[in-house]
Formats: sequence, structure tokens, C-alpha cells
Amino acid sequence: MATGILEELRARGLVQATTNDEELSKLLDGEGVPFYAGYDPTSSSLHIGSLVPTTLLARLQAAGHKPLVLVGGATGMSGEPSGRSDERSLRDADTLATNLAGIQKQLEPFVEFSEAPNGAVVVNNADWFQPIGFIDFLRDVGKHLTVNYMTAKDSVKSRMGDRDQGISYTEFSYMLLQAYDFAYLAKEQGCRLQVGGSDQWGNITAGIELARKMGGRPALYGLTAPLLLDSRGQKMGKTSAGTRIWLDSERTSPYAFYQYWLNTEDGDVDRFSC
Repeated sequence: MATGILEELRARGLVQATTNDEELSKLLDGEGVPFYAGYDPTSSSLHIGSLVPTTLLARLQAAGHKPLVLVGGATGMSGEPSGRSDERSLRDADTLATNLAGIQKQLEPFVEFSEAPNGAVVVNNADWFQPIGFIDFLRDVGKHLTVNYMTAKDSVKSRMGDRDQGISYTEFSYMLLQAYDFAYLAKEQGCRLQVGGSDQWGNITAGIELARKMGGRPALYGLTAPLLLDSRGQKMGKTSAGTRIWLDSERTSPYAFYQYWLNTEDGDVDRFSC
């Protein structure tokens, strides 16, 4: 197994923040461990911003670790507030099923799905959320994270400060749902690490806190990568005309995909070689 994988990821510009950097480095340089990244099934295709967590999956798997690709069959029905000023549109079950299948197909060229010890597997949080009653969830899970703790997170705080838009209870509860994903995967599949974009930091640390309060052992860790931003600090993924750049060749042609990167400003190029 390769050593120094955390240092390699950092050298490639793929690390924004970690929890307990020294311990995480030792964990990743030891035996392979399960880790996960979540994908929001709002569409049947990923966009170029999804390449950052996907690159983390691929490089950690190459270092001997086992990717758990979490698709939000349950959380995709509620909507995630991070990095948004308005509420997401909610999807029905049939649309989510179509989107989940499309996402897995697009990940297959990057991540190896197999029976190998470090072979990736897809997990759907609908499998563990659907059997839970609302009152049971509030009693057994919700009691562990205070409203004070949740409102201190940037993803929630920024929305609560907007008097016109605000945040619905549906989106407010998303943090608790994602936190439970981490706690559940730690207990049932031995997951030790969650990775994601830097806008997921609050959700990731909430999962670590929830697992600890629910009696989870051993310790869990988080790693975030920088968001794909241009030199002006804007999220990349759309053309100047507002057209999103998809990974699906039927939505964004190979020519248009190539042209998008060819037209990237010179100051941004180095950061995309990760």
C-alpha cells in the first residue's frame, strides 16, 4: 500500500481541511479502511464540480481504501442547504431512482466497483431511513445535537440571516440526516472517514459529533477538498451563458466540454491538475 497518501492529496491541492490531521494521516497510511462520499441525486448526471470528490474516491481507493459511494435516496427528497440562497426543488421517488442509476454509471470509469477488499460499493440512505419512524428518529437521534450547535454551522447560519428567504425545517433537518448517515455507516460498515467539498465541513463534523454522542467507537474523521472555483471566487460548472457543464455527453457534448476547459483563464489552469 502506498504511504503518505494524505500528503499526496495535499500536494495535489485536494485538501482544504481535516479533523485531527496527524491521526488521520496514520489511519490512511495503515490498513485499508472504508470511507465515504455522498452524491446528491438532483439529476441523472453529475457536473464538473463533482469531479473533485470523485478524484478523492479514486486516489484513496488506489491507496488501498474502500469507497462507499452514498447516494441520497432519502436525503435527496429533502434538499441540502449548503452554498445556496434558496430552497432546492424536491424530487419524487421515480425521479430519484433514475438519477441514482445515472450517477453510478458515471462513476464507474473513475472508481472500481468489485468484490475486492477495496472495491467500491453503492449505499443508499433510503435503506436505513425508510424503516425509521419520525418519532423514533427524534427520540433516538435528534436529541443528541442541539439547535444551538446546528445553527452555529455556516450552511444554516447564512440562511437564517436572510429574512426574505430563510430556511425551511425540511432543509434545516438535512444536517441531522447526513450526520446520521456517517454514524450509521460507521456502525454497520466500519466507515472511518467522510470526504466532500469544503461546503460540507459542517455536515461532516456534525456526523463525527453525533456518532460520538451515540457511543460510536473508534474515532471518525473528516476531509474536505476545495470547491472548484474560478479566479474570481465563483463556483465553476457553468458557461458564461449560464449553461451547466455536465459529465453526460448527451447533455454536454465532448466538443463543448473540451472548449470549456480550453477557454479557462490561465490563472486557473494549475489548480485543475489534481
